[in-house]
Amino acid sequence: MNTLNIFLLGMPGGGSWILIALALLLLFGGKKIPELMKGIGGGLKEFKKASKEEGEEKLEEKK
Repeated sequence: MNTLNIFLLGMPGGGSWILIALALLLLFGGKKIPELMKGIGGGLKEFKKASKEEGEEKLEEKK
């Protein structure tokens, strides 16, 4: 098996992304998806904030 075939097996194509989006729409409904994305965005924001604060604390400890 050459490396091109291995790469193509790992990444979904355009049609696959459409099927994934349709499945999510059917599972969660049109009203729930924006709420889920808002929750994910808030979680990422908190994670970045916490990692930044921890990095600052480590810099202070080194001084």
